[in-house]
Amino acid sequence: QVQLVESGGGLVQPGGSLRLSCAASGSIFSINTMRWYRQAPGKERELVASITSGGTTKYADSVKGRFTISRDDAKNTVYLQMNSLKSEDTAVYYCNADVLWGTPRRFNNWWGQGTQVTVSS
Repeated sequence: QVQLVESGGGLVQPGGSLRLSCAASGSIFSINTMRWYRQAPGKERELVASITSGGTTKYADSVKGRFTISRDDAKNTVYLQMNSLKSEDTAVYYCNADVLWGTPRRFNNWWGQGTQVTVSS
């Protein structure tokens, strides 16, 4: 099995910053693309940012220039640095990853449990 555990969420004022972390654990052989999604109340889950094993990044237009995704493969961890936060960034943020794991090897997509980010004065 594989587990993804997010941390770093919380309450922050508009214009502030937060750094989310997501650590993967279990019988992991390698991790391909890692992603951050978010879901605001009453809205569909949306892709915020992604990073491939080669380091290629993509961002939703709404967060370009404010959020930065990065990864530490030695720690099986992905990060999301969020700056200049706005009230519309309020959501539950979920980590997602494509993982090669287990014996025999299997390739599956895994989700974390989510961490709440609230941007409010």
